[in-house]
Amino acid sequence: MYVTPASFDSFGHRLTRDAAEQLSRNWTTLLLNGLVLIVAGVLIWSIDWSVRSLATFIGALFIFEGVWAMLTAGIDNRVANLLAGLLSIAAGIAIIVWPSPSLIVLGIFLGSWLIVSGTIAITGAFAARKVMPDWWMLLLFGLLEVPLGVLALADPGATLAALITVGGIWAVVIGAMRIVFAFQLRDLPNKVDEEYAAQGADGAPARSRPDRFSPTAGATSSRTHS
Repeated sequence: MYVTPASFDSFGHRLTRDAAEQLSRNWTTLLLNGLVLIVAGVLIWSIDWSVRSLATFIGALFIFEGVWAMLTAGIDNRVANLLAGLLSIAAGIAIIVWPSPSLIVLGIFLGSWLIVSGTIAITGAFAARKVMPDWWMLLLFGLLEVPLGVLALADPGATLAALITVGGIWAVVIGAMRIVFAFQLRDLPNKVDEEYAAQGADGAPARSRPDRFSPTAGATSSRTHS
């Protein structure tokens, strides 16, 4: 989980230099998150798990994802992101404290969480497309998570090896994608500057250009949310 649709409400169809810098501040935490997920995925594949130990590990990952989502929700509207993070933390705690979790219980928790997380990522991506050139990366997160969740729910009582496969794929692939997106996010202010420069070189007024990077939005946005 990285953004929800509410994260971009106040930006409308514009992304200012200040807003781009605000978004790009999250790139280091996003990079760290991706690295942690890759390590977690490798551990999921390399350890001889019992159902109890795997449930505890996945629960800890849910909690980690929830805390991370809450800490990186400083884009604009924090309420939706905080709620998403709290739900992830609650799911992680529930798995950890569940007495003698079975494969069915673990599969249902994992599948449901992936579907919810993926759906939020997809809807957030379509909201972000108005203001972020790399919104498609967010879309890919969701398009990967939802099918993995459906796979886990299709047979929640599947073998432990099947759940290990689903969990490992999710952690490694999503982790790698978040690392790539972190560097895209880091360069976002530069992309806005390049768009401003292109507008100035063409000699066209800002309002006649595509308004995604319109320079007229800065003062309004900062006054509204100061």
